[in-house]
Parts: sequence; C-alpha cells; structure tokens
Amino acid sequence: MCVFCEIIKGNIPSTKVYEDDLMVAFKDLNPVAPVHILCVPKVHIASANDINAENSGAVAHIFEKLSEIAASQGITSYRIINNCGADAGQTVMHLHFHLIGGTEMGEKLI
Repeated sequence: MCVFCEIIKGNIPSTKVYEDDLMVAFKDLNPVAPVHILCVPKVHIASANDINAENSGAVAHIFEKLSEIAASQGITSYRIINNCGADAGQTVMHLHFHLIGGTEMGEKLI
C-alpha cells in the first residue's frame, strides 16, 4: 500500500492546499518550517529514478504550480527538496517534492 496513493484516493485524510487532475499538495504531518507542503503527482512514480517520457509531464506540471502553491501559503522564497531512495531519506516510495519556507533557512542543506 502506498500512503500517498491512499491520500490521493481520499482514503487517508490530509490537509490539502491544492489539487487538480495531475497533482495534489498537502501539509506535511511533521513540518520542518512554518510552511512545509508535499507536492505529489497523482500518477504513481516511485522516485526521481523512475521519471520518463511517459510521466514527466506530471512532474513538469508540479513545477509549473509551485509558485502558485507557495503564494497561496503567503511565501515567495522557498526551498524545493526531493529525496531519491532510502539512503537519501525517501520514506514514502512515491515521488514527491517538499516545498519548504516561511523562515530564514540559509544556504546549508543538511
């Protein structure tokens, strides 16, 4: 069972901030900043390693919507993070992007 697929289907509740035919964006349950939104394609793509010509349109769409989603949360400066694989910290094997902001983060990544 993929947790994000279940959220997309509406079987697991989430705090959605944006949804359309290709993606859903919802608040992270364990935020690391005042704004921490997960942006998820509705098509199941396990990780960035699995993006291909058939599904890359969904990924491009997410990036086209990021500034709109950030603005809806009251921010114009933000960080986008994608963890690819378990060693990189990916805990849900469904491609997703963390939109993080609302605080000074500096340049350090980890």
